[in-house]
Amino acid sequence: MRYLLRILLLSLCCLGAVQAADDDASALLGAIFPALDGTPTAMASLKGKPAVVNFWARWCGPCRREIPDLAALKKEYGDALHVVGIGVEALGESARDFAAAYEMHYTVVFAGAGGGVELMKALGNDMAGLPFTVVLDAEGRIVARKLGVMSPADMRAAVAPLL
Repeated sequence: MRYLLRILLLSLCCLGAVQAADDDASALLGAIFPALDGTPTAMASLKGKPAVVNFWARWCGPCRREIPDLAALKKEYGDALHVVGIGVEALGESARDFAAAYEMHYTVVFAGAGGGVELMKALGNDMAGLPFTVVLDAEGRIVARKLGVMSPADMRAAVAPLL
């Protein structure tokens, strides 16, 4: 019985360590990705104000439905909030056309397929499913994450306490 109790206590200690590291966005904040115009964009620039970071791809139907909500969120909060779309595909002319057609009037960068999948996994999306959204506070800590479409109400609820 004591042996089981020790194992349980050790497991709980390990679980606490994992949960404490759950807000770690260092993999994201250390990355540099090309923007729509090809300019290298450092994700470290997200620090200083809250951010909504959304992973998407052109072929992802739910991503397409979520993009207008992200654009509306950026319009609503303006410069008080970073909104970033990370394309899990390569930057190319078709990606630029897509961003224009979907009126992605927020920061759009491209991680590539492999880099995007690895980054999503590092941020807690073990399935590497899309869309995937993380919300960061001004210090760059993850305060919310969502695999699947994040409703406008959920976006606002995650962001409002940070502003």
